[in-house]
Amino acid sequence: MDQDLGSDLPTLVRALSGRVDPGRLRYDVELLADRPRGRTAAPEAMARAEAHVVRELTEAGWRTERRPFDVRGRLGCSDRPGGGMSPLRLRLHRRLTGANLLARLPGADDRPTVIVGAHLDTVRGSPGADDNASGVAVLLETARLLGGLPGRPPAVTLMVFDMEELGFIGSRVAARRLRRDGTTPRAGMICLESVGCFATEPGTQRLPRGFGLLFPRAVAAVRATGLRGDFTLVVHRRSTDQAASLWQRAAGAAEPPLPVVTLRDPRPDGPLGALAGLLLPPLNQLGRSDHAAFWNAGIPAVLLTSTAEFRNPHYHRPTDTPDTLDYSRLASVTAATTATALSWRPRRPG
Repeated sequence: MDQDLGSDLPTLVRALSGRVDPGRLRYDVELLADRPRGRTAAPEAMARAEAHVVRELTEAGWRTERRPFDVRGRLGCSDRPGGGMSPLRLRLHRRLTGANLLARLPGADDRPTVIVGAHLDTVRGSPGADDNASGVAVLLETARLLGGLPGRPPAVTLMVFDMEELGFIGSRVAARRLRRDGTTPRAGMICLESVGCFATEPGTQRLPRGFGLLFPRAVAAVRATGLRGDFTLVVHRRSTDQAASLWQRAAGAAEPPLPVVTLRDPRPDGPLGALAGLLLPPLNQLGRSDHAAFWNAGIPAVLLTSTAEFRNPHYHRPTDTPDTLDYSRLASVTAATTATALSWRPRRPG
């Protein structure tokens, strides 16, 4: 099923919405988020979570490849609970051994692929239902939807990243590998990060310091709703304007429809974009997940998030449990993400 910008996106979204199962989303979140998981602090739980992902992808018809990595001397952060960008969390990792998962459908050709990615690990002490079992659950349900399509397999690759909480270690390895050897022709990446927390009460959404000056339109849109945390934030760059527009349109056609706030990071893809964050530190709030590794490698990427600690009081806490998520809206996130992955045709990197 090939779609493009001229296709009937609402019809596609409605068809996908009818196939998304909130019960399956909850099943995945509950299985993954029954305990903290991480390669260094909770390896048995991490192995159990990885086995669940591989099993579900295989049952959905995907071929999954485990890609181990062994890195040394990498600057990252601690996986202890705490504020997202505190300098106190910075850490030099002497050696880390982990593995990413990459999945493709049998018979997929060499067309440029849209990558849908999510991280599997949590911080210490948190079961991580929102951060990030929610993102992995959406990826698995996307796999089920795409695996059941007739005709030529879609140009979509799924990636599950290790060690995001240690400083995007797994995604940095994955993005560099894609950039270096081209084993997967890449077109663009959709990052699912903490996508399951929604709050309709006024005053439930907070804003990062400095955003009112940098992004006045986006901040005004959030304030106009009474600071309700009922939207999905789509963070993009110029290279992913198309993806952000597609996701916003798809979310509006989902059932239930989702409000969307889009926010364009003004920095360019590549190393210069990473350096620009030193001049305007508030911009670094926009690079706090695995999409940043793809940006820095020059691969177009877009972030989907419910804004983590700026909305969710359970962020990085033992209370980040499955009962705190909204599975109806998570189903809409799934339908919009799947439709965007089918419809997005990014330009090849120059």
